[in-house]
Amino acid sequence: MRADRSGQRGFTLLEILVALVIGVLLVALVPPLLSGMSGATELRGAARQLAAGLRNARNEAISSRRDALLTLDLAAHRFAVSGDPRTIALPADVALTLDTAEVEVNDRAAGSIRFFPDGSSTGGAITVANARLSYRVTVDWLTGAIAIIEQDAPR
Repeated sequence: MRADRSGQRGFTLLEILVALVIGVLLVALVPPLLSGMSGATELRGAARQLAAGLRNARNEAISSRRDALLTLDLAAHRFAVSGDPRTIALPADVALTLDTAEVEVNDRAAGSIRFFPDGSSTGGAITVANARLSYRVTVDWLTGAIAIIEQDAPR
């Protein structure tokens, strides 16, 4: 006697093979995609750290009614804000450039952006870059406003 199998539940061999192929593709393709994102995430984090430091310097100048500086050491990949004893380290594998007023350049490897008690600044920009991407953190000289601009890396 034959049993009627139309009511049985289960997966066919073809369905199982398709699911396995999809799983193998995900395991093979996702990690390389995520590793490429970590460099961009690290770069964006460095730009945000610099922007936060610049905002802290501006707030310090306004609240203390004295000039405040963010000093960037390009060789050591770190920065500090006047009035704050901490030194913030930036990733060593990013390229840093500083565009600032000539009077704020300490030497070829260090310089500052100065904020005044009225919120204005000497202005300038700090660029953090890797081979594929760069972020430019700009400071408006008149208002002291800070912005982060994403750019393609120069070729």
